[in-house]
Amino acid sequence: MYRVKKQDVIYAMSPENEPVLKVEAGSIVTFETCDCFNDQIQSADTVFHELDWNRINPASGPIYIEGTEPGDILVIHIQKIEIKNQGVMVSGPELGVMGFDLHENVIKMIPIQDGKAVLSDKLQVPINPMIGVIGTAPAEAAISCGTPGDHGGNMDCKQMREGTTLLLPVNVPGALFALGDLHAAMADGEVAVCGVEIAGEVTVKLDVIKGKQWPLPMAVNQEHLITIASEKELDKAADRAVINMVQFLHEELGVEKAEATFLLSAAGDLRICQVVDPLKTARMELPLAYATALGFDSKIVGR
Repeated sequence: MYRVKKQDVIYAMSPENEPVLKVEAGSIVTFETCDCFNDQIQSADTVFHELDWNRINPASGPIYIEGTEPGDILVIHIQKIEIKNQGVMVSGPELGVMGFDLHENVIKMIPIQDGKAVLSDKLQVPINPMIGVIGTAPAEAAISCGTPGDHGGNMDCKQMREGTTLLLPVNVPGALFALGDLHAAMADGEVAVCGVEIAGEVTVKLDVIKGKQWPLPMAVNQEHLITIASEKELDKAADRAVINMVQFLHEELGVEKAEATFLLSAAGDLRICQVVDPLKTARMELPLAYATALGFDSKIVGR
């Protein structure tokens, strides 16, 4: 098994990044991660304005997957997410949806106890460990790890959890895959500009699919087939998540577009991932049973 140290981080996904590790397809890799603040916040007394904002949303890596070429699909099986015993949340002016009405910065340390994030004596939220930043290098210009896109990146999608298989485009030789920004708990929307930000480790298995032109990013887990889209406006992100699912059902499974649209309207769920990053992210979730009934074989993605 391979390991990427948390000191080996990038702050932008770029074709110019040098890989910290080279592995073969089929390899299992564990990524050590800092939290989204690069572990700068260790107590509620941390001076907010002294944080180094050039060290936000680090992603551990990147790694080079031998034999992957532009046009391939990188298959990431999220096998295990382990988190530390304390997270952090922040709020304040110009942060998140309520930043217009918040007048001072607040840092809150969040203990993780008995499978719950302890917000207060009265409020304990069940943890749902997930990955906020996970992506491959774009084909051309670098993209900040704080920004999502068709390469993945800061999608802040709570379905990026144990048991999910994520499909990302390979845009450059080797893919240059990296991940970070774990959350102990995060709800759809991430409205405060953060979830319960936390350090930890993620173990993934990496495979490759060749010869498929699918509308990426996509994901598969035991419950759903998922298309994900990020755009400057949430309406456009939501529309494109739906369009991508219809495209997949039509082009890969041979379903007429009208029938695919009827299915999504009757049985699919269109959900918000996050509304606080430079691009907004939405996802279309189709129960996997319907995709299977239409001919989708999850074995193609190694499930």
